Amino acid sequence: MNAFTVLLTDRAWPDLELERRILAEAGAELLEAPDDSETTLVALSPRADAIATCWAKVTANVIDAAVKCRHIARLGIGLDNIDLSAASRRKIPVTNVPDYCIPEVADHTLALLLALSRNIAQFDRQARWGVYDLKHAWPMTRLEGRTLGLLGFGRIAQAVRKRALAFGLQVIAHAPSLDDRGTGCEMVSFETLLSQSDILSLHAPLNATTAQILNSARFASMKPGAMLINTSRGGLVDEQALWVALQSGLLAGAALDVFDPEPPDLSQPLFRDERVLTTPHAAFTSQESLLDLRERVCRQISSALQGARPSNVVNPEIYA
Repeated sequence: MNAFTVLLTDRAWPDLELERRILAEAGAELLEAPDDSETTLVALSPRADAIATCWAKVTANVIDAAVKCRHIARLGIGLDNIDLSAASRRKIPVTNVPDYCIPEVADHTLALLLALSRNIAQFDRQARWGVYDLKHAWPMTRLEGRTLGLLGFGRIAQAVRKRALAFGLQVIAHAPSLDDRGTGCEMVSFETLLSQSDILSLHAPLNATTAQILNSARFASMKPGAMLINTSRGGLVDEQALWVALQSGLLAGAALDVFDPEPPDLSQPLFRDERVLTTPHAAFTSQESLLDLRERVCRQISSALQGARPSNVVNPEIYA
């Protein structure tokens, strides 16, 4: 009989063979939730010695019900779906994988940037409809020499900058610290970022300060005809305000990999506009990145269950 139970709230891969194998080495069995509703997770969490979550919300109610939980692991980078305060109050270590999927998200961001700039999706759709005529395309401008603005300047944004420079883009960035991380990137105020960016790419965490940071007033402050790319968190953008900005001509296009809520209501007019590209929260994905993520998180859980401090604890103050 296994000594421990690990509750998996949700996943984005087809099987759990890897997880079961690694956790079994630590004497743990895997319990997969049938859905990620709070009601279901509250009902299952009393059995959990550890909780692993991809996108499901691990709320204070879930954490409080997890009476024997000794570790919460985020299968990813961001922590906005975990009530960190509730976990810390219970002295439960929370971990993430901060250097996970950096090449994938950076590549995806550049792919969206190129697709927007070169009308790739529009041309493909029209060709499939039997339309082969440049007169039906949105206006295109030369990419070289345009300004890419990065909101946030962590690992992914730095990787995006490196790729963008190879295309001849000028890159500026804003982060609260205005720290260029030794890259030499021009760091600017948020206001300057909005007014100078031909393309604005979002790479900020979602928290109380950044929620809907791109709203009607911010869109009005952007460079006329600018484009928006979001591969970070859907909650950074007021989607209704984005739709209005596109309709009014303030923005020329948008590419979105993340939404609020997820999955989005694809019947909404925002997602039916040809100037809006959508991908299904796919930026993080590659065969290599998923295997790396799954194995590293299982090792974190195994360490915690065996009494060791797991890697990448985001609330280290609990050990004080």
